[in-house]
Amino acid sequence: MTLYADTSALLKRYVDEPDSDRAIELLVGDPILVTGRHTIVEVRRSLARLLTPAHATSARAAFASDLASLSIVELDADTCELAATIAEQTGVRTLDALHLGAAARLGRTLTFLTFDARQSQAARALGFSVAGV
Repeated sequence: MTLYADTSALLKRYVDEPDSDRAIELLVGDPILVTGRHTIVEVRRSLARLLTPAHATSARAAFASDLASLSIVELDADTCELAATIAEQTGVRTLDALHLGAAARLGRTLTFLTFDARQSQAARALGFSVAGV
C-alpha cells in the first residue's frame, strides 16, 4: 500500500498532540510513504512555532532524517494546475489543495493520511481512501 501523509499527520511524529500515537502507528506501518514538497515548509514552520527552540532543533533533525525515507511529489506545473482545479471544486485551502493535487498525481488508489477534518472530507469527495480522521 502507498500512504500519502499530509502535514497534520507527519507533524504528530515530532509534536505530542491528540492522536499522535495513532498517526505514528499508521506511518510506521506502511513501507511506502509519500508527501508533497511543500510539506517540508509546513512541518518546519510548525516545529518552530509549537516547540521550544531546543526541542524544535531536535525535532527538525529527526524530520530531516525521516525525509530520506519519504518519496516527495514535486510541485511542478501539472501538480499545481491539478491543485488549482481541486481548490475550485472543493473550496479547500491552498496548502490542502496542494496536498490533494500531489496525491492525485499518484492515482486515487493510495490512502490519504490526514488528521484535518476538512482535508479528509475533501479527500473522500475526490475518491481517496482516508486514514486518520
